Amino acid sequence: MTTGQDLGLQSQPLTKLFAQPQSVAELGQYQLTPDQIRLFQTQGFLHGIQLLNSTQVESLRSELSEMVVPQHEGREFFYEYHSNEADDTNATLFHALGAWRVRPAFHDLLWNPAFLVPAYQLLGSGFRMFHDQLFSKPARHGGVVAWHQDYSYWTWTKPMAHLTCWIGLDDVDTENGCLYYIPGSHRWGLVEKTKLAGDMDAVRAALTPEQQLDFDKKVPICMSAGQASFHHPALMHGSYENRSERSRRATVINVMADGVVSNVDETNRPGSGTYPEFPLGKPMGEPYYPLLVDPDGEWSDFWSSLPTVTSV
Repeated sequence: MTTGQDLGLQSQPLTKLFAQPQSVAELGQYQLTPDQIRLFQTQGFLHGIQLLNSTQVESLRSELSEMVVPQHEGREFFYEYHSNEADDTNATLFHALGAWRVRPAFHDLLWNPAFLVPAYQLLGSGFRMFHDQLFSKPARHGGVVAWHQDYSYWTWTKPMAHLTCWIGLDDVDTENGCLYYIPGSHRWGLVEKTKLAGDMDAVRAALTPEQQLDFDKKVPICMSAGQASFHHPALMHGSYENRSERSRRATVINVMADGVVSNVDETNRPGSGTYPEFPLGKPMGEPYYPLLVDPDGEWSDFWSSLPTVTSV
């Protein structure tokens, strides 16, 4: 299905690509263990979680190949669209926000139970869609994503009750520009942000000596296509260039706890006229921030039984 309609107005799956659970047992197969939750609390991230099968990966790849062409149908529904956001003229970094409004597989990915269950456990509450992202680093000249904390771009919302899920559409490793995380950096507090696709290590100048020691303990997040990593909104992360002969494509889902509001005191707001604004000081909601998990709704007994993050 290719459409020029705004799919963001639809708050339910549009296709059969992601089978919806018919029982608690079907939901239960996706839950994280208490050990995985403790690991997330300690290091600020968890990776290697299988979210997609090969059919789902191919569907998302196919739609991404359409959307990297700037004249594609539905382009007007992206919040941001950068054919190349890289500062380096010899590199390419495709980056866009809003694919869920543009193509059905990316839309329906939000209702993938393999994503919803661990996301609920790691956020610890019912949650809404915030926005999604696409990243594509082509073979041989893929650009960097500089070190940053996601919430430094999202301070126009409060509280800091967000969660990021990064999903690989290719096998990712140190050769083709995988993510790197700094374990424990989610406890640093917010660091002054730098340009997302600028100098990879610019953030070091804003770090304390202790944080710089932690910075040097960064770890690569190598995963197979269809696997995901989840990270805290204040975790420091970035990814280096792709100089391999392979592409590095990924999609990202950013969610927020139900009840997060549009921050009335914050001037650092999105600049795009197509970004779905919401009345200042009001809880963010429909249509562009749909409720993905309501723990008091369907399957309430299941949601209430799950171990969740209690503190980070």
